[in-house]
Amino acid sequence: MNLFTILDQARANYPDKKAVVCGARSLTYAEFFRRARGAADLFEEEGVRAGGAVAMLHRNCHLVLEAYFAAAAVGACFVPLNVRLSPEEIALIVTDSRASVLIVEPLFAKTARAALDLLPGEARPRLFASYGTSPDSLDTRIGKSPAPPHTPAVSGGGSDPAQLYYTSGTTGRSKGVILTHANVASHAAATIESLKIDESDVWLHAAPLFHLADAWATWAITWAGGCHVVLPSFDGSEVFDTIAAEGVTITNLIPTMLNRLVHHEAADSRKLRTMRRILSGGAPMALDLLKKIEKLFPCEYVQTYGLTETSPFLTLSLPTESVRSLPAAEQQRYRAMTGRPMKGVEVKVVDREGRAVPRDGRTVGEIVARGPWVTPGYFKRPEETARAFRGGWFHTGDLAHVEAEGYLTIVDRIKDVINTGGELVYSTEVENALYAHGAVREAAVFAIPDAEWGESVMAAVVVDRQRAACGDDLIAFCRRRLASYKVPSRIDLVDSLPRTGSGKIDKKALREPWWRGREKRIQ
Repeated sequence: MNLFTILDQARANYPDKKAVVCGARSLTYAEFFRRARGAADLFEEEGVRAGGAVAMLHRNCHLVLEAYFAAAAVGACFVPLNVRLSPEEIALIVTDSRASVLIVEPLFAKTARAALDLLPGEARPRLFASYGTSPDSLDTRIGKSPAPPHTPAVSGGGSDPAQLYYTSGTTGRSKGVILTHANVASHAAATIESLKIDESDVWLHAAPLFHLADAWATWAITWAGGCHVVLPSFDGSEVFDTIAAEGVTITNLIPTMLNRLVHHEAADSRKLRTMRRILSGGAPMALDLLKKIEKLFPCEYVQTYGLTETSPFLTLSLPTESVRSLPAAEQQRYRAMTGRPMKGVEVKVVDREGRAVPRDGRTVGEIVARGPWVTPGYFKRPEETARAFRGGWFHTGDLAHVEAEGYLTIVDRIKDVINTGGELVYSTEVENALYAHGAVREAAVFAIPDAEWGESVMAAVVVDRQRAACGDDLIAFCRRRLASYKVPSRIDLVDSLPRTGSGKIDKKALREPWWRGREKRIQ
């Protein structure tokens, strides 16, 4: 099927139901469909054809939802751009994806023009403002588009590429993750079933739509006939107020965002009464942070795990019947785990020989997966595709162990494991120990070069300013909870931690200054 069919079916089943709320604008499903079809007409008028690409540099907006569907309708790849990218990075992605149209929020017009100035004339895509006074803007052109007299034909579907999400490669060069129409549709159907999403649900888009942590809901919520509520970017006060005003029932936020909410001065459980489920993924969840989240949110918490390459979810920490029968504290421990594989996808934790590790909650291996929503590979990167897929399985690069109940728990990324004097230290375990300290707001643990041990454990920590704590205090705190080789040799207190475009803590940025000139430093 073509992904545009999802919106077509929602329009047929729920024409007058509220589909999208974005600031002062509210759209029914009939209006949502007409506008997405109008965007598709614009793309076709500008020469976008099946197999082409449409790029977009934009914060969250109803126009992004419409563009996702419009690109699918004409059989083109949609290329969402991280709004934190530099002009040089944008130019590389536009060139690699062969995008012929670039839609830009006016806020980023200067960055977009600088990117296009780096490209030769024949490689420059047609530049459109998303909205504004220009008669050529996407919003203006859509507004003039008549309602189609019947359901227009769509191009492509099935195994054809639908989206390209660019992510950093092992060499530092961006690579495009291909997601097909079939990948995205099968994932949407599975999440609808697993999370019991239906037309009564109201989804909050507060995480960025250029990232799959939120973008997957574009398809699942629409297919179920739910309502999309869109915030341009994450802001704690706006999140609380919007949940209360719009009756939000479900959303997905990364741990960093949830951490900010539980410590926000406007935190108020009364504004969250309509929530039935809060999802989180993108990083392991410390049990102490989970306890704070569950105290604030009067609803079920679900930990998710997946990657861009897996559309994104592979596991959910939904409780089994046996887990529900456990004492509350033990149930909470399971909810903080990475979760059990979703129905419809195969997930294993394997050793270096590809054998499944025992379900003992201790033996660590790499997570591998295969199934209908796993990417077919990287765009124009056959070598990197071959490295990621071995023996028919996609190798995630994430390390985990498995409980007897089948729940996975991530302990680290392979590239983040710290080897100090031959002992392996998993950064997640050290971070969890730090989060148990009442003064710690955020923590990131990583390796720094060490002349004697090769690597030593380092932590960067944000603390609550109202609680007295210093690096030595936190080291002593860890020493009481961890083996000596796991205890950070140094802890720096910082005002904030660097972020990736999706809002996750950027450990690469933390490590880089320490490893630059490593040979000179450790002599």
